[in-house]
Amino acid sequence: MADLLIRDIDIVDGTGAPRYRGDVVVDAGRITAIAQPGTVAGAERTVDGGDSVLSPGFIDMHAHSDLHLLTEPGHFPKLSQGVTTEVIGQDGLSYAPIDEPTLAVVRRQIAGWNGNPDLDFDWRSVGEYLDRLDRGITPNAAYLVPQGTLRLLVVGADKRAATAAEIRRMQVLLAQSLAEGAVGMSSGLTYTPGMYADTAELAALCEVVAAAGGFYAPHTRSYGAGALDAYAEMIGLARSTGCAVHLTHATMNFGENRGRAPQLLDLVDAALADGCDISLDTYPYLPGSTTLSALLPSWAMSGGPDAALARIADPQQRLRISEDVNLNGSDGCHGVTVDWDTIQISGVGNSELDRYVGRTVTQIAVDRDLPPVAVFFDLLTRDQLATTILQHVGHEENVRAIMRHPRHMGGSDGLLVGERPHPRAWGTFPRYLGHYVRELGLFGLEECVNHLTGRPAERLRLRDRGLIREGYAADLVIFDPATITDTATFDNPKQQAHGISHVLVNGVFALDGGKPTGALAGRALRMNSERKETR
Repeated sequence: MADLLIRDIDIVDGTGAPRYRGDVVVDAGRITAIAQPGTVAGAERTVDGGDSVLSPGFIDMHAHSDLHLLTEPGHFPKLSQGVTTEVIGQDGLSYAPIDEPTLAVVRRQIAGWNGNPDLDFDWRSVGEYLDRLDRGITPNAAYLVPQGTLRLLVVGADKRAATAAEIRRMQVLLAQSLAEGAVGMSSGLTYTPGMYADTAELAALCEVVAAAGGFYAPHTRSYGAGALDAYAEMIGLARSTGCAVHLTHATMNFGENRGRAPQLLDLVDAALADGCDISLDTYPYLPGSTTLSALLPSWAMSGGPDAALARIADPQQRLRISEDVNLNGSDGCHGVTVDWDTIQISGVGNSELDRYVGRTVTQIAVDRDLPPVAVFFDLLTRDQLATTILQHVGHEENVRAIMRHPRHMGGSDGLLVGERPHPRAWGTFPRYLGHYVRELGLFGLEECVNHLTGRPAERLRLRDRGLIREGYAADLVIFDPATITDTATFDNPKQQAHGISHVLVNGVFALDGGKPTGALAGRALRMNSERKETR
């Protein structure tokens, strides 16, 4: 007898095709049969469909769970919104491949993304990190090789061009990491040291990614002033190297870009027409989220965290930083001047600063009778660069235009640390299905599910995930389309979504009746064992 029968339910299969009523049988982690309602005799367990929908598990194309998967393997923020696979190693900075000195720098530099937990970092290579994930996680995880970490390993943290020998060394490390199972490469081109790479250096790495059949996921050089030029540079890499390019958190933010999403989409469409393989993801919210230190100009971060803190402490360097963030436009802030009214503190590493969480830099400055930039320096220093922020700079018309594109996918970009993280960490996928499908009618349920399941699986070249098909892995979500909604807010972000009753990962219930089971059935998805050879 089979393990599970999901009986008489609306099936939204992930292809975008109309839903249909059916029975689905799961056994030994696989979908073994899809039949007419009432034609399957039974199973060890039966779940009645009622008014619910069965869809493939959601695939988060941009996750920052690299350490949370290890410290909190139950991973409830993502499990509770139906995520069964995440793509980690994002924005050019993560924890493999690594050596001891580089690990020390990375842990400090992205503590605002992932925290800096007391964890046994008992891996050095990508393969070893994936093995560590395989010890027990709730969702599946795919990994991108972080270009900034490669640069730290080979070139260091200084602002300079890589030599030919250093580029060759980075290519070797990248090829090895892809052979060990990474699905592609990421960059964070407003973060140091990744931003110090010129286009030629990136092209040399993209050639390696293309040869391995992976994809490149760049956080571009700007999402503000110069955003279109930054996107054009990345699309140019697809043209020159043949590498598939996935434009991650593809937004058009800041006042300079209001209403300019169609220009981005024209760039994408022109490249697609020429045969380039381009895709993109977004989160369904207006504000962004990053670290406070990301607003610093790149020259101020050269040399790593200690060098940056030393510059902040130096009166002359401090004045130069002030001029960049207030007058000239910091490249760390996407080439625009910082509007302190839009910068809201979302988390701190130093508990003495807890009282500032939820407040804007301007509000703190008024209370303390200080210029906003002085508050900026004070927080960076006292929190040792670990402060996280929300940046309220988005435009709804751009968000809607981009999410309708046929090469769009869903990515939360959710940070899971801090007292008041961005609510996208808990609500991205229910928000797509509740707010944008049911409430606004921006697209139909079947089309939206395709954005969140089938399309990402195709991007990742997963041969047996992302769709409800016989023989496919049973990564599945049961939800009520009439009630599914995100409940996470900016004031109270750590809230479970409504309307999702069951989540299966590899055929095992991870969420049952809306409650976590504690099952750790997820695993690392390695490109060399998962990839679909035909497109």
